[in-house]
Amino acid sequence: MDLKEKLISSFMAFEERLDVHSELHDVRTSAIKNFENKGFPTKKDEAWKYTSLNALLKNDFTVFPKKENSIQYSDVKKYFLHEVDTYKVVFIDGIFSSYLSSTTHEGIDVCLMSSALNKPKYKMIIDNYYNQIANKEESLTSLNTAFATEGAYINIPKSKVADKPIEIMFFSTGNESALMVQPRNLVIVGENSHVQIIERHQSLTENPVLTNSVTEIFAQKRAIVDFYKIQNDKLTANLIDNTYVSQKQESSVAVNTFSFGGNLTRNNLNFYHFGERIVSYLNGITIIGEKQHVDHYTLVQHATPNCESHQDYKGIFSDRSTGVFNGKIFVEKEAQKTNAFQKSNNILLSDKATINAKPQLEIFADDVKCSHGCTIGQLDETAMFYMQQRGIPQKEAKALLMYAFSNAVIESIKIPELKQRITKIIANKLGVKIGFDL
Repeated sequence: MDLKEKLISSFMAFEERLDVHSELHDVRTSAIKNFENKGFPTKKDEAWKYTSLNALLKNDFTVFPKKENSIQYSDVKKYFLHEVDTYKVVFIDGIFSSYLSSTTHEGIDVCLMSSALNKPKYKMIIDNYYNQIANKEESLTSLNTAFATEGAYINIPKSKVADKPIEIMFFSTGNESALMVQPRNLVIVGENSHVQIIERHQSLTENPVLTNSVTEIFAQKRAIVDFYKIQNDKLTANLIDNTYVSQKQESSVAVNTFSFGGNLTRNNLNFYHFGERIVSYLNGITIIGEKQHVDHYTLVQHATPNCESHQDYKGIFSDRSTGVFNGKIFVEKEAQKTNAFQKSNNILLSDKATINAKPQLEIFADDVKCSHGCTIGQLDETAMFYMQQRGIPQKEAKALLMYAFSNAVIESIKIPELKQRITKIIANKLGVKIGFDL
């Protein structure tokens, strides 16, 4: 039995053991039917032209963990942003860990998706937001909708500022020989509110893991959302991340993606504008080697006038690694005076590394400023020679040039402690110690 058949045959038993309000039954049933019709995406699908899941799907993944596993904070402390106090929503093999978490209902809600799905007091919010912006035709999003029961639920009411960052952590312990998990996150940020969120998926053993994650983010009028995705997992971990962002008037949302580890990583990032004077930021740094594969697929749909979007993705690829950037800016006829900019800059450190870049503009308005660009090259030999002439060893010179190449995205990080953490990860990936404070 292949994974698709296994999932479809498990659905009925999965629903029978759920204790959620009945309105979601139709949502789940419709979602599993869509997945059954479409199956896992293949390279025949234009959006997946450069990424194949065939090798990944040969694993015999356990769809539901057989038992709960516990871990000690000392074993995973290094993965948290422990230099600063944060709210924490932590899951172990897809199951919530109250021991490692620090949630709250004091002024803001930082808690579990299962609580929001199960408790009557959240019914109106779930009806208004859950599965409202996610693409109901996309097969992997549908698969998540059919099976998701757990994840993070974050609700920042009107005119509230989250007093500290929020960390959403998903740990895989290797309790199963191969595990598939499907977390679902819902983030609602009210009018004039502000939140900073960090999301990370981390394997603790070498056992294969497939994570199919969906996050819906709703930013109301003048809301500010800073979202950071840290992807630095083991080479047996695979992540398919679907993030959908709905923005209202004058809101500002930034999603920063740092892809350093994992076997196969696919980031689907979709922004939708529903008001004027909206600003969207999509930034990413990818540094990978060996046979790693990272695919960034982005969409910004400008549907209203006087809005901006800025995309800046940097990639450094060595060994036999493969990178993909498939970005699309869609400007509707009504979206006059749109400013939309897209950049994908890449460095290949090996003759066997590959980058596939496909920046796209689709514009139906006539009063806009839009641009897209892509560069693929190697390190500047003249700059290398200049630095070595001044006593900087070749390895350090090479690392400094690559760090400078990534610096524009690093500067977009607004949490100082996280900025230092990302800098250290980059230094480790480049094999040097950066001897200056940032």
